[in-house]
Amino acid sequence: MAELFTLPVLVGILYSGIRLATPYLFAAIGETFAQRSGVLNLGVEGIMLMGAFSGFYVGMKTGSPWLGLLAAAVVGILMGLLMSFISITMQAEQGISGIGLHLFGLGLSSLLFKTTMGGVESIEGFKAVRIPLLADIPYVGESLFNHNLLVYAAFLLVPLSTWVLNKTTLGLKIRAVGQNPQAADTLGVNVTRVRYFCVCLGGMLAGIAGASLSIALINLFQENMTNGMGFIAVALVYFGGWRPLGVMGGALLFSFVNAFQLWIQVKGINIPSDFAIMMPYVLTILALAFATKRAQGPAALSKPYERGEN
Repeated sequence: MAELFTLPVLVGILYSGIRLATPYLFAAIGETFAQRSGVLNLGVEGIMLMGAFSGFYVGMKTGSPWLGLLAAAVVGILMGLLMSFISITMQAEQGISGIGLHLFGLGLSSLLFKTTMGGVESIEGFKAVRIPLLADIPYVGESLFNHNLLVYAAFLLVPLSTWVLNKTTLGLKIRAVGQNPQAADTLGVNVTRVRYFCVCLGGMLAGIAGASLSIALINLFQENMTNGMGFIAVALVYFGGWRPLGVMGGALLFSFVNAFQLWIQVKGINIPSDFAIMMPYVLTILALAFATKRAQGPAALSKPYERGEN
């Protein structure tokens, strides 16, 4: 067990943890915007799967990961529009709508994979971009500053989304709609438009999260490759107290524990592999049990709004 705490292994865990946090950050920050506006989208997993497939397929056919990323973002927006129509316009129960969207994405991505590819293939995807000088910092430089562009983008999204939510008029409208849509409507805020925007933004980021897996981290697509990541992303929103910085903390905690269990298996430590794989999820459950007691979400979360209601 002591060999896990040597410098090379710790540096490897740091590097892997940063990379593994990327899809969680994209998906969870997108879901943060949706939930801050009052919409609970449990279909993040299905959107990620469709984003992963579309990004990989377009990237493979065109040879351009950028076009693959664009395709994943567009597919995410379209699925966000579908979720918005069902849960906001039709006012269906949001939890059930989200599960339906998840199953739709799971089934459609599997069907498209079988009919268009049939077997697992790999592509080159996004290459690592080494940041000069910073990457030369002893021990941690390579782990922090030698990643592909989507890793950097995911972490830059945290301060950007914090600024949007807390320092802009748009952020004020989002928070008002999620907290008290009746009052926001009275002040002239279009509740439906704001919620549509936030859910579609969340869908776009979930699509990019899926693409970050298939064309940036793993560089292949296989059925159900997200393996519950979308639901973990939803949980991270609660863990982070609906704040992007808190979401990042939860994503890093989960990804570092996940990286740690991967190194346990690589080093052949005498721990049952099933127990090692289970570690990140057990930690998530424990963290949520404590986090949800102190966190207070948007008052109108998962509550449909119809103009004229009291």
